[in-house]
Amino acid sequence: MSNLAVNLKQKTNAKPAVSSAFKIWISALTVAFLIGGYFIVERFITGLAATNLSSITPWGAWIAFYIFFVGLSAGSFLLSTLIYVFGMEEYERIGKAALFTAIVCMIVALTFVLMDLGRPERLMNAIIYWNVTSPLGWEVHFYLVYIALLMVELYIAMREDLVRAAKTNTMKGFVARLLTFKNSTINAATKKRDHMWMKILGTIGIPIAIFGVHGGTGTIFALVKARPAWNTALFPIIFVVSAMVSGTALLLAMYIIKKKVQKQPIDKEMVISLSKMMVGFLIVDLGLQFYEYLVGWYGLEAEHLDTLGTMLASEKAWSFWIVQMFLGAVVPITIVFWKKTKENINALLLAAILIVIGIIGVRFNIVVPPLVVPVFHELPWGNYAPTLKEWMVSVGVVAMGLLIYSFGELLLPIEETSDEVSHNGK
Repeated sequence: MSNLAVNLKQKTNAKPAVSSAFKIWISALTVAFLIGGYFIVERFITGLAATNLSSITPWGAWIAFYIFFVGLSAGSFLLSTLIYVFGMEEYERIGKAALFTAIVCMIVALTFVLMDLGRPERLMNAIIYWNVTSPLGWEVHFYLVYIALLMVELYIAMREDLVRAAKTNTMKGFVARLLTFKNSTINAATKKRDHMWMKILGTIGIPIAIFGVHGGTGTIFALVKARPAWNTALFPIIFVVSAMVSGTALLLAMYIIKKKVQKQPIDKEMVISLSKMMVGFLIVDLGLQFYEYLVGWYGLEAEHLDTLGTMLASEKAWSFWIVQMFLGAVVPITIVFWKKTKENINALLLAAILIVIGIIGVRFNIVVPPLVVPVFHELPWGNYAPTLKEWMVSVGVVAMGLLIYSFGELLLPIEETSDEVSHNGK
């Protein structure tokens, strides 16, 4: 056997050691999940008494996080369609990560909904007893179709790498052998077939993500006529655009952090391009929000004005002015357009992280201020703030999502490979 063959065999059968940084990361997430898990169990035992929710403000932090993670999922998926549907191969490095992120974020989002349900054991009723006149009933079924589509599309995107990995004597190879057929092959015909199905599924998923998933989530809010701040036709559109903002920012931040931790080269050109796209979506989102507030202001409807006043000029205004506008908009836009920072990887990473934080502020400002204002002026005003138990449950749920993603990257070929599948089918 030649030296080349021996080296190749050793490389194929090598078992890559898990880095110490990964072990520390998993340990920290496990501790966070266990601590949060204690409060999750307590929440199921004591019910919603563990929260500050009331009949005046029935939705709070968990619903804010729910729409935040649904937005991350939809935005990540729509970003993947730029690669697999529209052929923008310059973003190919994050294609599979975008699809996997979309799946994990939906798991986290639906877990937050489960935490918020007063009777979580009745969750399946929305699926079994489908009220076709209910937007919420449609939304639940859209979620199921969307998650199934994401899983199939991710499998096809990974198929070629799974076939390669199945030939290795590693844990990733073991998982790959479980997920692939013995006669799975890679050739020009299978590449062309996979590319065709990725394009078909991505094309089908675009309207599902826009109108059914995050636009549908916005529709649930928009159809609540008793809350004027939600009851506008523009509301679902804002949800979709902000999803693109947060999804792009999350994937950009994850890509840079991962490469820095692994000490691998960063595709600077792609990072700069994604940063410009991210800020472009953000500017459109800010424009839509401006018109939403402007129309509400000129409408002179008392409840709408009270909601704007609560968000912009009350003790809760810091969430809007500091988190949503300054940290989540002004600073990132400045970083991306300022000539001294627009090509600085660390600065662009900061911009992406700040935008993700800013979108969390957006979600809280969507949920809380409209519910603080009473439907009738004779009723008392709400005064909601998440309890420590609500925050700890949230930490546990987010840690669960990060654990799923981390082990997914360890066991699945989510990372790009040197001989990535060409999207032109060649």
